[in-house]
Amino acid sequence: MDLHTVIEVRDARDRVPWRPGDGWLGGGTYLFSEPQPHLRRLIDLSRMGWTPLQEHADGSLETAATCTIAQLSRWARQASFPAAPLFEQCCRAFLASFKIWNMATVGGNLCNALPAGPMISLTAALDGTCLPQGQDGTPRRLKVTDFVTGAGQKALREGELLRSVTLPARSLALRTAFRQASLYGLGRSAALVIGTADPVDTSFALTVTAATVRPFRLWFPLPPSAARLRAAIEQAVPDDAWFDDIHGLPAWRRHMALRLAEEIRRELADRADLADRADLEEGDPR
Repeated sequence: MDLHTVIEVRDARDRVPWRPGDGWLGGGTYLFSEPQPHLRRLIDLSRMGWTPLQEHADGSLETAATCTIAQLSRWARQASFPAAPLFEQCCRAFLASFKIWNMATVGGNLCNALPAGPMISLTAALDGTCLPQGQDGTPRRLKVTDFVTGAGQKALREGELLRSVTLPARSLALRTAFRQASLYGLGRSAALVIGTADPVDTSFALTVTAATVRPFRLWFPLPPSAARLRAAIEQAVPDDAWFDDIHGLPAWRRHMALRLAEEIRRELADRADLADRADLEEGDPR
C-alpha cells in the first residue's frame, strides 16, 4: 500500500543524519503491508552492496541483514553441512509467495520481531549473534535471544540498524529437528520448535518460538529425559510469555510447544542411537 505520511526516500549510502520520523527500508514487505503513520522518511538499505552470505575463515557464516529469503534458500540448498536442511525448513515456514521471497530480508524478519518470524527461529536455534550498528558506525553484538525482546520489540537503539547476523561454525555442524504447528493448513506458525544435538559433546538445545512472545533457547549438557525437558520449558517460559492472538490461544500454544518438544527429543535421541550403532558396525571401539 502507499504510505501517505512518507514524504521522502533517501539512499542509505548518503549517510543522512537520523531524525524523528525516519525508518530503515530493507525489502519493505512488512513496511508496505499496513499504514505506518509514525514515518516521514525512509532510508533505503537496498543499495548498500552488502554480501548476502559470507563464510569466514573460522567456519562461521555471516548473513547480511539485506539478504533475501530467496538468496538464503538457494545458498542453503547447495550447502552440505549437517544443519543445512534447517535453513530451507525455516524459509518454507514463511508460507509466502515467490514475490515475498525475493523481497523479504533476513534482517527485516528479525527487526519486525514478530513471534512467528522464522528467521528468528533459525538464527536463535543456531545460537546466532546480531550486529547492530549505530549512526557513527559503532557496532554492538547481541545474541538473537537478547535482540528480540518481545512481540514486535527488539533491542535496537534510536537510529541503529541491523548490519548482519552470524552463526558460529559449530552450530552449522549440529544435527537438527524441526516442528511447526498452525491452526490452519496455510496459516501463520502458532508454535515453531527446533532441537539441535551436538555430535562432539552430545549436548542438546531446544528453541521455542512462535508460541512465545520472544525466542527461548534451552541448553542441556546431556540429552534430557522427557520429564526434565518439560520441567525446563515450564520453568523458563513464564505464563505471560505464551503468545495470544487469533492464530492460537496461549494454553493451546503451550500444549503444542510441549508436545513438539517431546517429539524432537525422541527424534534426535533415535538418530543418535542409529549413528552409534552404525559406528560400532564399522569398527568404532566405543
